[in-house]
Amino acid sequence: MSDLVELGSAADAAQSAGNLVGVFAFGLSGALLAVRRRFDVVGIAVLSIATATGGGVIRDLVIGRTPPVAFVQLSYAGIALLAAVLIFFWHPPVRVIRTPLNVADAIGLGIFCVTGTVTAFQYGMSATSAAALGVVTAVGGGVIRDVLAGVTPSVLSDGELYAVPALLGSAATATLLHYGQYTYWTGGLAGAGAVGLRLVALFRHWHAPMARPHRRRDDNSSV
Repeated sequence: MSDLVELGSAADAAQSAGNLVGVFAFGLSGALLAVRRRFDVVGIAVLSIATATGGGVIRDLVIGRTPPVAFVQLSYAGIALLAAVLIFFWHPPVRVIRTPLNVADAIGLGIFCVTGTVTAFQYGMSATSAAALGVVTAVGGGVIRDVLAGVTPSVLSDGELYAVPALLGSAATATLLHYGQYTYWTGGLAGAGAVGLRLVALFRHWHAPMARPHRRRDDNSSV
């Protein structure tokens, strides 16, 4: 497309490498959740691939990038399958699987909020729209993973911050792109910030604000 925004070759290479690392990290998280839910080998593979590629597929369909890159570059599915095989043969005990699952998910979240924003911006989206699609790329795979596994998606639950780190990382990346300051170093810092915030939120049990529930009135109280 003629209206694509061109990045430097170094930044392009970092973008491609980041996508592969993000696919592997999300593939690990999908496979780990499948093991935790006691899925068989097929379930592990399906959950790994769906987690690794789901967010990117949604983004590509929105920006009109068809067929989605996950169906063109089969290396993405191959890397996700590699993660599934690794977890199938080696994984921590189910009782302690939550920590490596959260770490792998945080890494994928941080990487994809950056690469998803860059991809959308390259396809002519405004900085604001690109940031929104960066969040979709980052959380989409996790939502698909959780739905397929029969658990409440992390982005909707009352758990530690999930969408907020992705939003901040995407917003930082979009700002850098808008002002022409995006490089693989600045993009890497934006992604690392999102990963760090997610991990600190898990460690410190930080939550997004919740609506205050209504107090129940005593049935015996006077009207």
